[in-house]
Order: sequence, then structure tokens, then C-alpha cells
Amino acid sequence: MSLSVRVIACLDVANGRVVKGVNFQNLRDAGDPVELARRYYEQGADELTFLDVTATVDNRSTTYDVVRATAEQVFIPLTVGGGIRSVDDVSRLQASGADKVGVNSAAIARPALIAEIADRFGAQVLVLSLDVKRSDRTESGFIVTTHGGRTETALDAVAWAQQAIELGAGELLVNSIDADGTKTGFDTDLIALMRAISRVPVIASGGAGRVEDFPPAIRAGADAVLAASVFHNAILTVGDVKRELTDAGLLVR
Repeated sequence: MSLSVRVIACLDVANGRVVKGVNFQNLRDAGDPVELARRYYEQGADELTFLDVTATVDNRSTTYDVVRATAEQVFIPLTVGGGIRSVDDVSRLQASGADKVGVNSAAIARPALIAEIADRFGAQVLVLSLDVKRSDRTESGFIVTTHGGRTETALDAVAWAQQAIELGAGELLVNSIDADGTKTGFDTDLIALMRAISRVPVIASGGAGRVEDFPPAIRAGADAVLAASVFHNAILTVGDVKRELTDAGLLVR
């Protein structure tokens, strides 16, 4: 586990706008990605994650102009995911201002993509994005989904994470679809399982609703916590979360 905790603000983007729903369903407009990125940067976010949530479903590339405009407003690491299928896509994203890339559906379809990206750009550039549901079909009790949570695979989430790390993934972004948007807290069981098998940083995502939800995610094994709707709706600020983590005796950046 990292020495200090990162707080990451997430921008789920569709058609050039930030969107948010519950359990990946009923997406609604949450604002302009560039404006929100600037707000979270000013609040002290350690990183930003930009996920084009319909790129894979629509079979298109990430919206590069929005990425570029966002990168021009913030001076913290920017991770971009959605529609990444090749090393050339990664090159274009880096040229647009991305520091890291998140891969999910394309890596499941062709795991060699992970090694290709890691070999060319380094493992530190590659984040494996895991959209995970609870399931009695797998040994771990968690199954991987693709296409923005719309399609279930046959992959055990923990086994797939292990394989991806061996192939070169430098970080795990673990998003609980069951908890996503519910504001009932992070899935600490899922976090603990990923921590047990991972030698790379684990980012907890899905379920944040109160400041009290964040310390348990770190204690379960997360190196970083990611949130979206609580920031978009101004329920919490990044500063609120960092104060709560500090008060809980955790070291923040």
C-alpha cells in the first residue's frame, strides 16, 4: 500500500458532457467536463480520471478535443479511459494531454493489448479499469463486465486482475457496479480481495456518499479513493474528504 492516500475526482463523459447515474443506469447530465475539472483541481484533487463511458458502446474513439481542453485546465495527473484499442490510441491521448490510460473492454477482448501498452509506454501509464459485479458464478464472488457495465463476461474479477498485473498493468481501478451511485459506501470486501492479490496500487471506486465512507476503503486496502457524483452535486468537496482522511489518522497528499 502507498504511504499517502490519493483523492481522485472522476468525470464520466458522454457526448462531451459529464454524466452520472446509479448502477451505470439512467445517466443524467452533471455539467461541463472542463469546468468541473478546473473546480476539482482548485479544490486540491490529486488526480483526475476522465472516462468516456459510451466510446466502447458506440464503437468509437475517446473524444480527444474534450481531453485536450481538460488537460489545458489542470496540472495534476490525468487518466483517460474509454475506446482505447491500440498503442496508437495511447499515443494520441498522450499527445492530447493524458498522463495515464485506462483500459477495460478492449483488454478483455485481447489481453495482449496490456503487454503492448506496458512495453511501449511503461506500466506506470497503464490502469486496468475493472467494472465489477457480485456474482455466484465465480470463485471470488465477483465478475467482470464490459461496455460500461452492460455486458457480463465469464471472468472472475480477482483472477483477471492477477492476469492483467502479470501482463503489465500498473494500477487497478476497481469500480463496484453494485455500489455505483448509491452513496451507501465502498465495497470493502471487493477492495480487500484486490489488495490481497495486487502488488500495484488499488483505486477504490463506487459508492461514496459521506466523508465517513472514505477511511474504511483505505483501511480495506485501497491506495486511492475515487468519487464522482458527491463532487458533481457539491455534496462534498475534495477538501472535505482529505480532512476526514487526515482526522482518521491517514496520510494524504
